[in-house]
Amino acid sequence: MNFDLIVIGSGPGGYVAAIRASQLGLKTAVVERAELGGICLNWGCIPTKALLKSAQVFNYASHAMDYGVKIEGEIKADFENIVKRSRGVADGMSKGIQFLFKKNNIEVLKGYGKLKPGKIVEITDNDGNKTEFSANHIIIATGARSRELPNLKQDGKKIIGYREAMTLAEQPNSMLVVGSGAIGSEFAYFYNSIGTKVTLVEFMPNLVPIEDEEVSKQLERSFKKQGMKVMTDANVESIDTTGELCKVTINTKKGEVIVEAEIVLSAVGIATNLEGIGLDECGIKYDKGKVIVDEYYHTNVEGYYAIGDIVHGPALAHVASHEAVICVEKIAAKNPETMNYGNIPGCTYTSPEIASVGMTEKQAIEAGIEILIGKFPFIASGKASASGNKDGFVKVIFNAKDNKLIGCHMIGDNVTEMIAEAVVARKLNASGHDLLNAVHPHPTMSEAVMEAVAAAYGEVIHL
Repeated sequence: MNFDLIVIGSGPGGYVAAIRASQLGLKTAVVERAELGGICLNWGCIPTKALLKSAQVFNYASHAMDYGVKIEGEIKADFENIVKRSRGVADGMSKGIQFLFKKNNIEVLKGYGKLKPGKIVEITDNDGNKTEFSANHIIIATGARSRELPNLKQDGKKIIGYREAMTLAEQPNSMLVVGSGAIGSEFAYFYNSIGTKVTLVEFMPNLVPIEDEEVSKQLERSFKKQGMKVMTDANVESIDTTGELCKVTINTKKGEVIVEAEIVLSAVGIATNLEGIGLDECGIKYDKGKVIVDEYYHTNVEGYYAIGDIVHGPALAHVASHEAVICVEKIAAKNPETMNYGNIPGCTYTSPEIASVGMTEKQAIEAGIEILIGKFPFIASGKASASGNKDGFVKVIFNAKDNKLIGCHMIGDNVTEMIAEAVVARKLNASGHDLLNAVHPHPTMSEAVMEAVAAAYGEVIHL
């Protein structure tokens, strides 16, 4: 059977590509070997947020008297039902993709997809049967998986990755998390919040190392205040799993330290899914685990495209989705605007949350830019005080020569819902005073953006 477009992978890149293609009149099929929705909907973005919401509810219940609410009896995190709820949310989202595919007349081809020359996709089903389909265009959106280090091999029992961390049969009494990026920090926060003794180990000098240094330091303070043990500038040398507990040898600036934990969670990044999909057979170029594409995601071979985690750029769901739209609209002879990779928001859903876009202070200084910085702490925010979550701040960075916003960094309650203002401001090339003169509602957490901008110009009112 011939299609206008075949998409390999149904994650946030693949399913968005398929739906947009169908909207534009292309006869479309999606190849998927597992659940529709890919890692994000089934084992990443969505189910982890369900876990984190359960942790938040548990924390609120545990501190109900802080809000004048009295709860009788023991407050307990029911780990089994927390996991069950998370899996239910993921299942619902996957079924939602099934509905959207049906609505948009997208055919699902179940099995493992492999590229062949001549714009052909070979699909192997669970029984080993092979079927070939052809298409005028093929988009590769195979995503990524948990990366393994040589000294941190996952056995799925004592040393686990993010998938196992979402579905453990029992809550561990202790856990050591290796890596403090978004995945590591979110799981560390979740397990620590529901009563697991957590140690978070980071190789770099700061937690969430891609974030602004002040944000990183605030997260470390908040984590320690919550009872978590944090080790930065620390490297896991080896793990002994022969005993009841894992004995983890860690090199620190102060020397070698041994930490014992029931479970070790490896969160040291991702590895792209490029093996065995036919890139070499088709002559498609790739380098260091990333497929080489142009600004419209076309590979070096006519008719083959790649998007998402397997191409250069931030490995984020919203990036993959936006790449998908650009790629498909170009295929459909539209004139899409190319992606500005310097204006991609990043979010980490710990408590406090982290959200950022653009340059950090360090990056701006290293680039030789004369900058203006404004900062507003949530301790001075009326809404933050009322909500009982005063940790964190908003920090804005402007180019002093033209007053353009070059970076915005937030840490605090609900800031992942606030960062879009900075993204749009940068997209529209707004000045600092454009932001300052836009009326912000009161009382809101988003007022902190306005106040931070005002602080950059020496006009802050509430600080």
